[in-house]
Amino acid sequence: MINYYSEPLKVKAHIHTLDGQIDEISLIGETMQGEQKTYIAEYSGKRCTAIFNVFTSSYYADDKYGTIVI
Repeated sequence: MINYYSEPLKVKAHIHTLDGQIDEISLIGETMQGEQKTYIAEYSGKRCTAIFNVFTSSYYADDKYGTIVI
């Protein structure tokens, strides 16, 4: 089940199609996949998945293989 936020949360994230360079994404929701919290993000007009790495304190958005089609 996806929990959508009432307001998008803008954060900096490593972007897959930019080879890991950092850019701003909008987090619009979250869901749990096992023990991993997965975020629903918007970047460049696309919805994709994102994760937060607690060891690096960074978000990672997969706008290449993790795109979400509505």
